[in-house]
Amino acid sequence: MTDSALKDRINTAVKEAMRARDSKRLATLRQVTAGIKQHEVDQRTELADADVIAILSKMVKQRQESIEQYRTANRGDLAEQEEYELAILQEFLPQPLSDDEVDALIDEAIAASGAESLRDMGKVMGLLKPRLQGRADLGQASARIKARLQG
Repeated sequence: MTDSALKDRINTAVKEAMRARDSKRLATLRQVTAGIKQHEVDQRTELADADVIAILSKMVKQRQESIEQYRTANRGDLAEQEEYELAILQEFLPQPLSDDEVDALIDEAIAASGAESLRDMGKVMGLLKPRLQGRADLGQASARIKARLQG
């Protein structure tokens, strides 16, 4: 048994895609399992849900960047493939947080860390990262924290 219920869900989805002979879905799911296995081999450990979410988040970000580049290059066919893969990846991520929910978590983290200036930003991000991973754009959250701590 694995430490990650999310990893189990992904493995179940792989089996279902194989049974349904859905080769397109299966290819995407195999990319996910390969990424997970690569991390496990590199770190010599079983991954927890938070680690799997981090891997999925990275894959989502890559797909979003590729879609943008393909659209700019008028390669709709390739952009559609990336969008298909993106939809599959998002099935396994937690529901995204709204802007208000992200702001509330930022306020909580600033209060909990006692942050007063930009020098304390690392403390705030340290508290927020596990709660936002896969549910909100960490770059945008970082910019919001910076704006709050500046004044």
